[in-house]
Amino acid sequence: MSVKEQMEGKLVAALSPTLLQVIDESHKHAGHIGHPGSGHPGAMSSTETHFQVKVVSEAFTGKTRLARHRLVNEILEHELRSGVHALAIEARAPGE
Repeated sequence: MSVKEQMEGKLVAALSPTLLQVIDESHKHAGHIGHPGSGHPGAMSSTETHFQVKVVSEAFTGKTRLARHRLVNEILEHELRSGVHALAIEARAPGE
């Protein structure tokens, strides 16, 4: 199972979103320090390192932007500690 699929599964299970997009943007960062194949010391082994998440869920209703981001980061804690280097989050409640 890919990192993207793992992330999607966790977000669906935790948030029951009405909209979810997990976009792998790793290809945009090829050659950067830390990216696999960059030749730099400490390069990550996974090629799935940079993602954008767009999610709409009732779970975000009444929460601040910071609280929404923290919730997504908590859900994806394992992935963030295991090779995901960057995560851009757009978290909204329905109707926003």
